Amino acid sequence: MKQLDDLTFDNRYARLGDAFSTSVLPEPLLNPRLVIASEAAMKLLDLDPNEAQSPVFAELFSGHKLWAEAEPRAMVYSGHQFGAYNPRLGDGRGLLLGEVYNDAGEHWDLHLKGAGQTPYSRMGDGRAVLRSSIREFLASEALQALGIPTSRALCVIGSDTPVWRERQERGAMLLRLAQSHVRFGHFEYFYYTRQPEQQKILADHVLAMHFPECLEQPEPYLAMYREIVERNAELIALWQAYGFCHGVMNTDNMSVLGITFDFGPYAFLDDFDANFVCNHSDDQGRYSFSNQVPIAHWNLAALAQALTPFISVEALREVLALFLPLYEAQYLNLMRRRLGLTTAEENDKQRVEQLLQLMQNSGVDYTRFFRHLGDEPAAAAVKRLRDDFVDLAGFDAWANDYLARIDREGPQDDEARTTRMHAVNPLYILRNYMAQKAIDAAEKGDYEEVRKLHRVLTRPFEAQEGMEAYAERPPEWGKRLEISCSS
Repeated sequence: MKQLDDLTFDNRYARLGDAFSTSVLPEPLLNPRLVIASEAAMKLLDLDPNEAQSPVFAELFSGHKLWAEAEPRAMVYSGHQFGAYNPRLGDGRGLLLGEVYNDAGEHWDLHLKGAGQTPYSRMGDGRAVLRSSIREFLASEALQALGIPTSRALCVIGSDTPVWRERQERGAMLLRLAQSHVRFGHFEYFYYTRQPEQQKILADHVLAMHFPECLEQPEPYLAMYREIVERNAELIALWQAYGFCHGVMNTDNMSVLGITFDFGPYAFLDDFDANFVCNHSDDQGRYSFSNQVPIAHWNLAALAQALTPFISVEALREVLALFLPLYEAQYLNLMRRRLGLTTAEENDKQRVEQLLQLMQNSGVDYTRFFRHLGDEPAAAAVKRLRDDFVDLAGFDAWANDYLARIDREGPQDDEARTTRMHAVNPLYILRNYMAQKAIDAAEKGDYEEVRKLHRVLTRPFEAQEGMEAYAERPPEWGKRLEISCSS
């Protein structure tokens, strides 16, 4: 394992030049201190986990020190925000410190969030606060443990730097890892500012660095776009299957790699509600849970428009038309697995839709239902879960159909069924009230609950001794927390 001084940098994006990013040094935080670090994320850089306890660790990731090979850059991009085009966004509070490659030959961006003002701060202070940094850290690592593609969070550094939002808070920095920070909005920026040469440089960079297999295709740019469509179809299917709401699906928050990216307001569903809006600032419900599929399609269409200098409109439309069928197939496959089904039948989509409607009408906890469905033989499980539903006749009809569906799969090994279902249905999920309790303690200087919650969420499918409280129903107040874009 490596120490911090041993990291090897290869800053490929910085070499693209000033048209793509601006050189900016981070603004140090006052009295920096480690809040939490992810050993799993550190291992992506081959870093010894013990390095997190060294004084230089907090200094490096709070802006006080830099590696000689680091080249901090604020990236420029644009994007559609809540459907309206904003011509110039960019990293307003984050810096790409550099790109580190590990012993496996993987490149990882080191992106410092909350690093101070940049040319793209748009009257903002460039800071992040402790609560938003903790929320992104927990979500990144929780999604990874669930098997959902995501950027990673290496650490959160707290401080005594005052930051004003709705109230005075403390500034913090989060070190984010991703194999690319290129967004849909990067392509939009160069398209709408009519910089075709720079746009081609960007496209060639993304192809060579992230989709080299596409270079072997007759139309590399089209092959790249298809890969982006496929990855995002899979990502959104996973979000929907596990009840994750992003909250701010602007095109500048969509990654070309198809990973969960730029956490602002987010939530996992407590009670199932297809109309759930996790962002208090989203007055129109544009990014509601049920809208995530059409909005992803809309965002991919916006990216397609930006790629028209390289790809014919007809070809782009043909590839974009693949999104919904790809999404539906992936989502249905995931939901079959969550229901313990090992074969496919034509009416499975209807069965899933009927169940979700029943859950919505009765306010059934989404995560707990699927977990308990696998706790015991199917007939016993549905009998016990029946009490959670108001429409008993409707549930009985669904349950009878479900049990008949199970029977058609042949003899059941109940122990194997439980093992199979528990492997895809988490016992622990990152609920908003859990994150809030950890944040409340952290803002008082106690980081133990943040660290404990992180440990639980890194093994979401496995029952952990003494952690029963993290699998309980959320309190009513915990279902009504308001999360906004303020961070």
